[in-house]
Amino acid sequence: QVQLVESGGGLVQAGGSLRLSCAASGSIFSINRMGWYRQAPGKQRELVGYITRGGSTNYLDSAKGRFTISRDNAKNTVYLQMNSLKPEDTAVYYCNTASGQLMPWGQGTQVTVSS
Repeated sequence: QVQLVESGGGLVQAGGSLRLSCAASGSIFSINRMGWYRQAPGKQRELVGYITRGGSTNYLDSAKGRFTISRDNAKNTVYLQMNSLKPEDTAVYYCNTASGQLMPWGQGTQVTVSS
């Protein structure tokens, strides 16, 4: 079964940037939509955005213009570039499919944005 390992989180000031990575232990080539999710304390996990196999992307309204998802199928890796970060972006970030059956969740990577 494919395992997902997220990395790249950290503490950043508002307005800063981070690049998250999600490495899959198996091929993600066949997965149509790979997504990034986040879960803030006391809130439900939400889909931040996804990228299709063909490279099309879709984002949560609050992420549009600030976040960019990319994927490298050869490396079985999905990336989330986050710019102009806001305190409300503080959450644990996860990757997973955004279509079809979910894979087991990874441990996530903590993003903390200070004001």
